[in-house]
Amino acid sequence: MTTANTNATTEAQIRALIDEWTKAFRAKDVNGVTSYYAADIVTFDLAPPLQYTGADALRKGLEEWFPTFRGPVGYEIRDLSITAGDDLAFSRSLNRIAGTRTDGEQTDVWVRSTACYRKIGGNWKITHEHVSVPFYMDGSYKAAVDLKP
Repeated sequence: MTTANTNATTEAQIRALIDEWTKAFRAKDVNGVTSYYAADIVTFDLAPPLQYTGADALRKGLEEWFPTFRGPVGYEIRDLSITAGDDLAFSRSLNRIAGTRTDGEQTDVWVRSTACYRKIGGNWKITHEHVSVPFYMDGSYKAAVDLKP
């Protein structure tokens, strides 16, 4: 198989992983979501602290966050770009998180997402994830959650 064919196959596998991860995320399926992460995942997420290390910390965060939504979580991926090699890959995209919270508040925010993948035991796993929003540089340091692509 040529390098181009290998990269195309890997890209298709990563795209399928992202599609299945997204379905689990929308359904608030903690086990489904976490099944795509490596045990030693490092996550730079929206919520403090600056970094989470390990699948257990990720699981705990999802177990606390998912129940704050009524029904499924809206999740849209836009401008997805995947770069793939034989055993390493990364993706970047703009993602929309939307839904009604249990307190009635409407969430609708676009975030920036970068994920790194490694083939472990023949399966692709997310080994690093960075999700963020920009902040205003006007001295307020407020998160710019009103931006849209």
